[in-house]
Amino acid sequence: MNARILLFFLLVLIGLALLSVTMGRYDFSPVSSVTQLLRHFGWLSGNIDPMMTTIMLDVRLPRVIAAILIGAALAVSGTAFQAMFMNPLVSPGILGVLSGSAFGASLGILWFDSLWMMQLFSFLFGMAAVLVTLLLASNQTRNNLTLLVLGGMISGALFSALLSIVKYVADPYDKLPAIVYWLMGSLANVQDNLLIFVAPFILFGIILMALQGHTLNLLSLGEDEAKTLGVSVETKRFHIIILATFLAAITVSLGGMIGWVGLVIPHVARLLLGADNRLLLPASALLGGIYLLMVDNLARLMLSIEIPLGILTALIGLPVFAWALRNVNKGWSNT
Repeated sequence: MNARILLFFLLVLIGLALLSVTMGRYDFSPVSSVTQLLRHFGWLSGNIDPMMTTIMLDVRLPRVIAAILIGAALAVSGTAFQAMFMNPLVSPGILGVLSGSAFGASLGILWFDSLWMMQLFSFLFGMAAVLVTLLLASNQTRNNLTLLVLGGMISGALFSALLSIVKYVADPYDKLPAIVYWLMGSLANVQDNLLIFVAPFILFGIILMALQGHTLNLLSLGEDEAKTLGVSVETKRFHIIILATFLAAITVSLGGMIGWVGLVIPHVARLLLGADNRLLLPASALLGGIYLLMVDNLARLMLSIEIPLGILTALIGLPVFAWALRNVNKGWSNT
């Protein structure tokens, strides 16, 4: 039964991805799109429409892949953090990674005109923010979750303040609009050469996190109970934090600040499937990819100008999260 549910989500994701490639300012019918793709790869004879294949493969396909990977990565990060902290209100930004990534990206925009440098700074400072959290929370006798949360609050506040400084000194006619637009999140600037480089790392991280379901089930029992079962709590917790932070930082560096995915999707998956993280993690990854791909399609097609993703994920995520909170006991009853 569990395998059937995951297979259903996977088929929905594949179908939506194929449909998304055909949707845009220039709409192509699904039949003609599939025909052109088969001809392009030499699997079917016939004339190739170069404009059609260029739009689908060079413009839309990288964006579709990026939306799936980013949505999946943020969703599994949120699921892992919620299970580890045993708190349904936890999101991937709890340890300061989002604030650090935002500051790094703004600094990259301020100092450089290179998209690569901006994304590199975003990733590095996101990881650095969590390192600050871990250093603040380190304790020779006990490294508990409360210290991690407090350390994350301090780290997040620090990098938020630094971000405000960068926005204050940025050129209001050039750099500041670029910073503000990036902070709202968008996949419009995703480059296929960069995506080819980072996609294997994101996919590997998602798969590796999906394999941590049993460990997260044990950590969800509480620190004392997990230790009595032979779990090295501090070590396992550190590994999950690093992996979840890596996924959050690298996805934020690609698409900007896309909120609510890592908070809402784990709730939806938990309400649908229960609290077993062995099923919840892969299901969250698939649902996260479906959700962000749908939102990105809306961002591209709703108006004549593209709507930043962060706006739509917030507008859609708020009512979904409110619904999830009304049913929160159902999804957390078995944890």
